[in-house]
Amino acid sequence: MTYVLPARWRASHGGKERGAVTAEFAVALPAVILLLAFLLAGGAAGITQLRLEEAARAGARASARGEAPASVDGIVKRLAGEGASSTQTHDGEWLTVTASSPVGGALGHLIPWKLTAFASARGEAGTP
Repeated sequence: MTYVLPARWRASHGGKERGAVTAEFAVALPAVILLLAFLLAGGAAGITQLRLEEAARAGARASARGEAPASVDGIVKRLAGEGASSTQTHDGEWLTVTASSPVGGALGHLIPWKLTAFASARGEAGTP
């Protein structure tokens, strides 16, 4: 059996809860925005790390072919972005290129993350 409440009861009790949804939304909205901001910052960090890894690999290949250090640095900057820096080390036959860059994106300047990737390649016979 279904009971129907009189209109007076609904009006008198429903007024106490007016605005409750708005208050809950106002409390939850900053948490949702903060979560979204951290997800976007994490995504930007992931993309930056992938770009650094590819730049380090390309730099190591170029260094192994015997290209000049300035040319290798240009390759790293072209692939990882102008904010990237690279260092090159020679360890016997192995050449290692390390690429590093701060995280980009909207929150990159607020979060002081510095990401690094390195790659090694065996030098060709004629390289120093």
